[in-house]
Amino acid sequence: MRLFNIYKRILDILVSLSALIVLFPILVLIAIAIRLSSQGPAIFKQQRAGKDGKPFVFYKFRTMKLGVEAFGPSPKSPQDTRLIKIGRFLREYSLDELPQFFNVLKGDMSIVGPRPLYLSQIPEWSERHKKRLLVKPGLTGLAQIQGRSRLTREEKLELDVKYVKMVSFLTDIRIILVTATQVIGRKGIYEKRYSKTEYTRGTRK
Repeated sequence: MRLFNIYKRILDILVSLSALIVLFPILVLIAIAIRLSSQGPAIFKQQRAGKDGKPFVFYKFRTMKLGVEAFGPSPKSPQDTRLIKIGRFLREYSLDELPQFFNVLKGDMSIVGPRPLYLSQIPEWSERHKKRLLVKPGLTGLAQIQGRSRLTREEKLELDVKYVKMVSFLTDIRIILVTATQVIGRKGIYEKRYSKTEYTRGTRK
């Protein structure tokens, strides 16, 4: 596992650094477009749970209007009035996630791993579900290629635990390739049902 972690970190650095260099002009254009279409910063920052539950500052391009409740429910349709004009486009092509390459380069995240969730959610998880914290959170993961926002919170947590148990280099490569096809197909963007018992709280901002 130690050797795997070394390889994984090297891959994370190479991929994130290459992506940031190649995509730099696009990142700048998106930031300008957000500032022109809505008051407020281009980057949304929030504390999330990292490996072993350690807090880190999570980056995204802002897709919602200034003043929207930071821990409110995720948009369930492109008609959500909280979205800024360019917000729908950024979400549908997952462009809002691009700043997380900085998180990967810093070492807070990995390219592949469970998505980083709120710190406040940790006490709600069972000991089994807390195993998702044994690895770094990722830009994409097993739950994202097997349903993404169509899954409930409980289903995502189960897939996160499954990933931790089956983690390997080949698994990561497969997840990356499938993620690329899903981004192009714009699948599973809007949350249909947050939980088996709740419909109001969100996990993705």
